Amino acid sequence: MAAEHALTAREAAVKAAKAKEEADVTAREAAAVVLRLFDNDAELVSELLGVPAEELEREAKPVTAARAKEIIESLRARAERPRTTRIRKPRTDAADAASSTSGAPAPVVTADDSRADAA
Repeated sequence: MAAEHALTAREAAVKAAKAKEEADVTAREAAAVVLRLFDNDAELVSELLGVPAEELEREAKPVTAARAKEIIESLRARAERPRTTRIRKPRTDAADAASSTSGAPAPVVTADDSRADAA
């Protein structure tokens, strides 16, 4: 039973390490892409994201310009694809449902925050 537990823990650790590496690659690529989109203005991107410029540059450095360009092109292609739209049913709030079923007129708030009947 202990060996099975150790094996399960090891498999979980390997999966976690792989997920972390994938997340690190994605973060590096995102940093490179955003810097490229903003003409490598690390100070501007730093202010927009609230991340130190040095950290952005360090993260983006391992990503090649070709890879950043490839990601940007795939994002643009995805943005240009037509999206299917779903027809949404209007939501009814509990207050709306209660007031519409009670038969009494709903109170109306006037400009001076006093209440008046909606008769």
